[in-house]
Amino acid sequence: MGKIIAVANQKGGVGKTTTVVNLAAAVGSKGKKVLVVDFDPQGNATSGFGINKRGIRATVYEVLTGKYKFDEACVKTAFKNTDVLPSNINLAATEIELVDAENRAMALKKVLAAVRERYDYIFIDCPPSLGLLTLNALSACDSLLIPIQCEYYALEGLSQLMTTVRQIKKLYNSHIEIEGVLFTMYDARLNLTLQVVNEVKKYFPQKIFSTVIPRNVKLSEAPSFGCPVMYHDGSSKGSNAYLELAEELIKR
Repeated sequence: MGKIIAVANQKGGVGKTTTVVNLAAAVGSKGKKVLVVDFDPQGNATSGFGINKRGIRATVYEVLTGKYKFDEACVKTAFKNTDVLPSNINLAATEIELVDAENRAMALKKVLAAVRERYDYIFIDCPPSLGLLTLNALSACDSLLIPIQCEYYALEGLSQLMTTVRQIKKLYNSHIEIEGVLFTMYDARLNLTLQVVNEVKKYFPQKIFSTVIPRNVKLSEAPSFGCPVMYHDGSSKGSNAYLELAEELIKR
């Protein structure tokens, strides 16, 4: 049965989608069957795998609302062992359509429960907010991976996120655990980086990934080529970092 990992942080620009795309591809390259659920209406994880989000008929939104079945929407990518349940701007309507629905926080969980046995890992790319979509992702997952950019405001966002996780645990998903905190855009030359790392270690002494993701031009370039960084430049620092992270995650 596949492990479901939500990648979330309500602060934008911390590397959530970059982490989902590149970690999923790296885990897939190691022989694990992977599903990426793009749960952000921006659809960046979808395009990160070279899928034209404007040209797709069935997305995660149509699956949630029952218009299409999972197999009609799921895309088998060109990258080893990696499938994508794509997204586009239609997903923004979910917040409105589900708001009065019974069990509205469990819609995604119901979809994934039917397919999780097909995969070793399912990664959910969450939107940069703590709204109904993120609530669904946190209710459906086994664990939460939190990417953090090494800057002061990251600490404020982390506190808000943990308050939400405690509420989710109480109301919807008593089994949710913290998979780990991942430092992104890491630059060891900056004093602020080291200060943020030390502060976060006080919150999560046992939950910090030893792998850190450096600032890397190839990581920024790869989405414009529609592929994970390891397929864009496999020798880059960014590629090596996500391969190391994949090993660390699998060993856990």
